Amino acid sequence: MDYSNYETYGFDHVSAFNMSTGFKERSYQAHWHSYGEILLVAPGRTNIYCVGKNTYELVPDDIVLVWPMEMHSIVDANREDSLVVQFSNGFINSLFDLRRIMHMYRNLHIICVQSHPELAAKLKDLIYRMRDIFFSEMPDREIRCTMLLMEFMLTLLEHRKELAPDMEDEVRDGLGDDVMRRLMMVTDYIKNNLTADDLSQGAMAEMAGISREYFSRIFKNVTGMNYTKWLNMIRLEKATELLSDDKRPLTEIAMMSGFQSIPSFNRVFREEKGMAPGEYRALFVKNQ
Repeated sequence: MDYSNYETYGFDHVSAFNMSTGFKERSYQAHWHSYGEILLVAPGRTNIYCVGKNTYELVPDDIVLVWPMEMHSIVDANREDSLVVQFSNGFINSLFDLRRIMHMYRNLHIICVQSHPELAAKLKDLIYRMRDIFFSEMPDREIRCTMLLMEFMLTLLEHRKELAPDMEDEVRDGLGDDVMRRLMMVTDYIKNNLTADDLSQGAMAEMAGISREYFSRIFKNVTGMNYTKWLNMIRLEKATELLSDDKRPLTEIAMMSGFQSIPSFNRVFREEKGMAPGEYRALFVKNQ
């Protein structure tokens, strides 16, 4: 496969929020970055977007969610009138509730106006309010836009039952803040200790002070995936960060990300990213 047309795209990491619009070109090459994006689909008969392995043919006012480190592209769409909200991963990780929401919706990429008209209308209104503020001369526009971004995420959370079928997972209520904080304490530990000797589900349940069975159930409820798959996703997130350094050997990257062997690293990476780690790094290095 020829990856010569792929690219990465820069973002001012000092800012928590950015917005863009008005691009003449109808397509945008496949790329990835450490920040997230929210795209409001503009009027037009053709709007085709790709996120990860999936291709979506969308209609105006559909909303595309691209989470940090996800490969995505625009195949053919009205980019001149579409709105793109960009938010830093650091901002999301700085707040417990925002991390919880991103965990919950990690597998959600499209909000269709036809199947979720009320929700899509609410989110569209928030995006328009962000636009009006961001392109104004307000000296505090970033704060105001970030507040609206948090309201956007909160609105997603309030509609979690409605969105459950889109994520192919059942969403249950009843998880108190204490349980959620224990779960986030464990996930933070994992992210900071990927090379630890024992990151098994049993060990993490013990760390959280709950039974293995309960841990397994609430973990899938919150993250939308089982523990093993989530752990691999976090390892891949770390690996993609390390792949930006073209001088670091792939074996070292695999070990630092918690993979026990190069074959398992390559297999998981290709399954999730659709290409080998070396190819993925080539996209970043070429466009730096």
